[in-house]
Amino acid sequence: MKNILVLHTGGTISMQEDTQSGAVAPSLDHPLMDFTEAFKNLAYITTKQPFHLPSPHIRPAEMLTLKNLIEAECKQQSFNGVVITHGTDTLEETAYFLDLTLNIHIPIVITGAMRSSNEIGSDGLYNFISAVRVACCNEAKDKGVLVVLNDEIHAAKNVTKTHASNVSTFQSPQFGPIGLVTKREILFHYKPLYREKYDIEQISKRVALLKAYAGMEADVLDAIDDKKYDGVVIEALGQGNLPPCCLPGLKRLRKANIPIIVVSRCFKGVAQDVYDYQGGGKQLKEMGVIFSNGLNGQKARIKLLIALTKTTNQNKLSQIFQDPVCENEN
Repeated sequence: MKNILVLHTGGTISMQEDTQSGAVAPSLDHPLMDFTEAFKNLAYITTKQPFHLPSPHIRPAEMLTLKNLIEAECKQQSFNGVVITHGTDTLEETAYFLDLTLNIHIPIVITGAMRSSNEIGSDGLYNFISAVRVACCNEAKDKGVLVVLNDEIHAAKNVTKTHASNVSTFQSPQFGPIGLVTKREILFHYKPLYREKYDIEQISKRVALLKAYAGMEADVLDAIDDKKYDGVVIEALGQGNLPPCCLPGLKRLRKANIPIIVVSRCFKGVAQDVYDYQGGGKQLKEMGVIFSNGLNGQKARIKLLIALTKTTNQNKLSQIFQDPVCENEN
């Protein structure tokens, strides 16, 4: 029998649909708060509810609360795994935040639901049971924070919500799931090669996230400096290019020592300093723009928020945003 800590935070998995209007809203009592029946031969469940929020209400402050709570609970009691239920809209951001900041070797599993608890075809209970099963699995250790929904196990770094309402919304573009949940087994077929951890005690910086578009102008970037943001992530075009009208705004941000992280707005691929023209990636890198290796915009923002608690040095930030590469490429 395993000892599993369950943290309920809210989200669709805790909500109910109004049978008359069809509106979905938080229920007074979490429907899974006292659910232990399916685990009587698998695990002892300790349940806590640190907050009860729809996921659009989750901020980095709540993510830090979860991180601190998990560490405190694991110091007080010997747990074999942790399961977090969470709304799906920002689930991937909380998962990646915890992946970067928790230095715990037991399985940490996050799950949610696309349909509320009383809807036909509700997926919450099934996903919850699957998540607890994964948290009880010895092979789930040391694989980073895992996201488990719809019979699939995904790495926090790669997973993203791809559909507004479909139950198979969580996918890992280019990489796929790292494991599967079957009726009888938990099957892992690979593990992430690289892990990084940052010991943080507070989140106080402000980082904006912008999406590039045809004809984007510099005044959008000027607002980042005017409003005293500490950093900005830009989902750039293609492999990491921006319209030339943006250049004055980028120069202003760099003059103010505001770090600029560039990712691709494309669903797949990575941003690189390839194109050599006005606004092209090569020119952006020469200006001091930092290219992130494969993260999407929302996760690059989470990483920059965390990185800025450790350093504001441009060179160090650049190193933080680059994954290790094969030795023969250097």
